[in-house]
Amino acid sequence: MLIDNIFALPPREFEPAALRLFRMQYEGCAAYRRYVQALQMQPEEVDSIAKIPFLPVSFFKTDRVIMDGLQAQAVFESSGTTGADVSRHYVADIALYNEALRRGFERFYGSLSQYCILALLPHYLERSHSSLAHMAAQWIKESAHPDCGFFLHNTDELYLRLQKLQARRQPAILIGVTFALLDFAERYSINFPELIVMETGGMKNRRQETTRPLVHRALQGAFGGQPIHSEYGMTELLSQAYSAGGGVFYAPSWVRALIYDPHNPLALLPAGCRGGINIIDLAGQHSCAFIQTQDMGVAHPDGSFEVLGRLPDTPLRGCNMLME
Repeated sequence: MLIDNIFALPPREFEPAALRLFRMQYEGCAAYRRYVQALQMQPEEVDSIAKIPFLPVSFFKTDRVIMDGLQAQAVFESSGTTGADVSRHYVADIALYNEALRRGFERFYGSLSQYCILALLPHYLERSHSSLAHMAAQWIKESAHPDCGFFLHNTDELYLRLQKLQARRQPAILIGVTFALLDFAERYSINFPELIVMETGGMKNRRQETTRPLVHRALQGAFGGQPIHSEYGMTELLSQAYSAGGGVFYAPSWVRALIYDPHNPLALLPAGCRGGINIIDLAGQHSCAFIQTQDMGVAHPDGSFEVLGRLPDTPLRGCNMLME
């Protein structure tokens, strides 16, 4: 690990750690170094987070983004429409990734061992390099509840499993891609107060894109009216942010969301302004910790942020957030 103890950094140490990591990745990651040099930026002039160049996610489609000399222990791929249309994240330390998954979840929801995890992830389970499927598998492993499981198209079995857990009042999490949860909600309903329903975004051309409030309203109707939670993550990141309802996301302490001007991607916008989302993910130490997404959003003074959809003229992703 390049920056020690990222999971316990005090807030005042976040910026110094990010700046140290920027210099390390400029020196040690060829793809990132080429990008910074193409911008004609001098690393010694980068003395604040506002000056750090964020690597566009498109580089993960064209370049091997990993620190020089490291080998990948795992390779995660986005859900592109063709083999050439995918991002590839070369993960050099899968243990660090798994620790970020666990610690990030537990900061917001407590120990995984208290939940039964049910994952409704058609399409993602059909791919062998899905970071979302890996995340769900890690949750299931950490939970160790005997009724945990993955569900592809066997929704009748999922409904029976939910009824069983409901009868026992067993706290559970149903995480699913949005189109699959909507399909499920059209066929079944269950009032299960101990259940957290968490959508990951994405229609995958199965349904017409719609607004998050409409999606959540439909899901609430099927699941007893409770707030619908959301997860924000992507292939190029090693950490996730979570929303407990209303589309407002909170990230763990080693992650920060910043908003950039779509007309000048090197310029950051103040809180409350709409723009593109930049993510600093200190867990991405062995690839690139500074990611410029193609998502549009708003950051708030308390560190939370909203995802408002895709920036104009950018392709949809498998787990893109829905337009507000």
